[in-house]
Amino acid sequence: MALHKRWFILITICMVLLAIFPQKTSAFGHVSAKSAILIEQESGRILYSKDIHSKRRIASITKIMTAVLAIESGKMDEMVKVSNRAAGTEGSSLYLQPNEKIKLEDLVYGLMLRSGNDAAVAIAEYVGGSLEGFVYLMNQKAAEIGMTNSKFANPHGLDDQENHYSTAYDMAMLTRYAMQDEQFKKIFGTEIHRAPNPNEKWDRVWKNKNKLLTGLYANSTGGKTGYTKRAKRTLVSTASKDGLDLIAVTINASDDWNDHINMFNNGFAKFNTIKIIPEGTIKNIKEPLYKNKIFISRNFFYPLTEGEKNDVKLSVNLMNPSQNGWDNEGDIPGIVGKLTIKLGNERIGELPIYFDNGQKEKPKKTFWLILKNIFLVTLGVKSHG
Repeated sequence: MALHKRWFILITICMVLLAIFPQKTSAFGHVSAKSAILIEQESGRILYSKDIHSKRRIASITKIMTAVLAIESGKMDEMVKVSNRAAGTEGSSLYLQPNEKIKLEDLVYGLMLRSGNDAAVAIAEYVGGSLEGFVYLMNQKAAEIGMTNSKFANPHGLDDQENHYSTAYDMAMLTRYAMQDEQFKKIFGTEIHRAPNPNEKWDRVWKNKNKLLTGLYANSTGGKTGYTKRAKRTLVSTASKDGLDLIAVTINASDDWNDHINMFNNGFAKFNTIKIIPEGTIKNIKEPLYKNKIFISRNFFYPLTEGEKNDVKLSVNLMNPSQNGWDNEGDIPGIVGKLTIKLGNERIGELPIYFDNGQKEKPKKTFWLILKNIFLVTLGVKSHG
């Protein structure tokens, strides 16, 4: 009995201590997915991560790559003849008929909104010449984007191949790449699409399976769902609010809708898109040949928390005219240096500094380098560094 009392007292003490000193949890709260990531679209900055480099089965979010290759083929207005192989593909389907002809663009809508596996094969055969040829293109594009931990073996994500996998990070990078294309962006964010049905009097009508987009989350701008028995639930989605564009990926998640809502809400609450550098002429330059003649050609934005704003540092490195033998403006090349942006000790951006030699359009705006946050080096650099 005394032993039982001691155990009871010990357990009670532990419960009290846990109540006083709660366990340390992620700032983003609970995320059910085995792998998850949230990034800001423009910069690619990772705002939240959970086991983002583990190779996992990805199910139908594979179709983001299939859609990218279809769009980039330049054949979206062409008609595709559906093969027996495509029409007979198992799993989620558009119920395409063998030998029917359908526009490639409509196939991509059906692929993304209804996750049609038959559409994936029809696209692959048409764009790649064969299923095998298309898989080669998928892996070639993955290498081009920098998806170093991904391998594609089919265009739909079914569990019919062992060497078909990716990571949360790689899928975020793929989606970031894809969202640069306006046609992909439009398809990704479409709720309902109508396509002609050659065998019936009525059109096919496809509603997007992404519940975030169709009513669950007001800031949703698009997404692609996925599920197989081995991959479990996978989801890629995008959302925008107050100029902040976010991409979320979850793989093997038991509660993916809420995972994405949670990540998005935290991202929007904690980060703001800050214009760190405006385009225009760089002032306060002492070198006579550069005075009022060097500029940055574009704005630089980056997502920051309130507490990070004072940690941003800029450094300007310019080539030395005298050391390079430049006696007049006609000797000076178009690019004369670089501006490096750091957040703490991490480099987050680098912009070329242009000389106004008439070769590149000069922005009308100007900006002053704020010396409090900038280490300025104007001379003594012989190369672009």
